[in-house]
Amino acid sequence: MNLKLETPLSTHETKKLQVGDTVYLSGKIFTARDSAHKRIVEEGAPVDLKGEVIFHAGPIIRKLDDHYEMVAVGPTTSTRMNPYEPQVIRMGIGAIVGKGGMDEATSKALQETGTAYLTAVGGCAALYVKSVKKIRSVNWLDLGVPEAMWELEVHEFGPLIVTMDSQGRNLYDEVKKEA
Repeated sequence: MNLKLETPLSTHETKKLQVGDTVYLSGKIFTARDSAHKRIVEEGAPVDLKGEVIFHAGPIIRKLDDHYEMVAVGPTTSTRMNPYEPQVIRMGIGAIVGKGGMDEATSKALQETGTAYLTAVGGCAALYVKSVKKIRSVNWLDLGVPEAMWELEVHEFGPLIVTMDSQGRNLYDEVKKEA
């Protein structure tokens, strides 16, 4: 099923997402890699994460006179966030976007909270950047540009594939069973 969703996401919406669904997001999303995840867990999030989407990405950004411009943004490997992700999920996020799947502890947190993990296709940074309408803000720039937490305004950001849903299904497991 193809779904167009507006952020912030409600649990009512995310519980309906099923492995294999294709999703396009509009609204705001936040980039966060391992350093940002670690800081979220240790110090708290710089924004209210309820219903928000975290994108595992290290964007390429250039600073212009009075604003930032997104050059490219593609997914980074999500397994690096495994040590922190269950705690971040329990802070109320609506969905995670990344690449490569996540572990069983993350799957359990998705089930407990009604959240979903969406896969962005690697190598599509130029495609995804077209959906970024502007950079709204940045937190933790002291971590460096790729590790900072960027707030992006997006329109029909995708395609994203539901890879882990709130019912405990995992697309990677399904593929292994069929092989």
